[in-house]
Amino acid sequence: MITAEQLKDITERTESLHRYLCIDEKRIEFEEEQLRTQAPDFWDDPKRAQEQMKKVKDIEKWIKGYDEARSLTDEVQLAVDFYKDELVTEEEVDTAYNKALKAIEDLELKNMLRQEEDPMECVMKINSGAGGTESQDWASMLMRMYMRWGEAHGYKVTISDIQEGDEAGIKSVTMKFEGGEYAYGYLKSENGVHRLVRVSPFNAQGKRMTSFASVFVTPLVDDTIEVYVDPARVSWDTFRSSGAGGQNVNKVESGVRLRYQYEDPDTGEQEEILIENTETRDQPKNRAKAMQLLKSQLYDRAMKKRMEEQAKIEAGKKKIEWGSQIRSYVFDDRRVKDHRTNYQTSDVDGVMDGKIDDFIKAYLMEFPVEGQ
Repeated sequence: MITAEQLKDITERTESLHRYLCIDEKRIEFEEEQLRTQAPDFWDDPKRAQEQMKKVKDIEKWIKGYDEARSLTDEVQLAVDFYKDELVTEEEVDTAYNKALKAIEDLELKNMLRQEEDPMECVMKINSGAGGTESQDWASMLMRMYMRWGEAHGYKVTISDIQEGDEAGIKSVTMKFEGGEYAYGYLKSENGVHRLVRVSPFNAQGKRMTSFASVFVTPLVDDTIEVYVDPARVSWDTFRSSGAGGQNVNKVESGVRLRYQYEDPDTGEQEEILIENTETRDQPKNRAKAMQLLKSQLYDRAMKKRMEEQAKIEAGKKKIEWGSQIRSYVFDDRRVKDHRTNYQTSDVDGVMDGKIDDFIKAYLMEFPVEGQ
């Protein structure tokens, strides 16, 4: 049975949400923006109309999220009153409390995601580190972990490209998380090097081994985001896809390889961006998807530059090192620890099954974006 303190806590947190989400102002803004969609010439400019509809829906989501949290909190108060009159059980009160707490925590967490790119879908690339089969196996374990996380949160997870390992595991994989909200906002916390310590099943002496894999997460841009791609810097190759997929896969050159000669706008340094896509058997579709992945990378680079500039301005404050070792998974000690937040858990099996929300939450609380 919940305590009076717990009831007071969720009531105060709900009131705080009303205040710092500016719910009253959002209700007025929602009505004003919705009125604009009723103009007779609204759909004359489809792109602008879609942007306006998105704006209206985004405001509405905050209002609905708050209204749900408020309603569930009120239900807890009601359940407590009913319990005193012996109309409901302790279990029913606790169930109502847990539902309200989850709604509040979800809204508090979403409030941490205020950057333009946070609501976007995302692309994740996992690369195995040095160490051959052991690191390649670790990369495949991370791939499974993130796929399980994505599926549990209602995202559509698709593999754009995968390079199988020599004996086991994978050398690299590119995955997309689509069909849900805030994929990038949540998974940006996973950028960096992940370290595994375990007794290796691939070592005959049963030695404890350390493996590394790197994770890169970029926002997946859509048609509403303007990203310039210089066509003169683009070249294409095609190749026959390998792997599962039926007889057609190995006979048709459906796989595409996009090369883009990128020039840093600040330093003038040049670099080739290489993207391969074997997602479908349709070459034109793979080309379109590869171009989308290129735009996502270019957008991500511009975004990182913006963040670096902000870090310089905010000199002295704790900043995020994108390429550093971020987390250790020590299997025989039953411990997973994030080195940026010091959050750790002994539920290694749960983490490897995709239960990483507590790590994500700890990261977002530790590194709030300025201006929120």
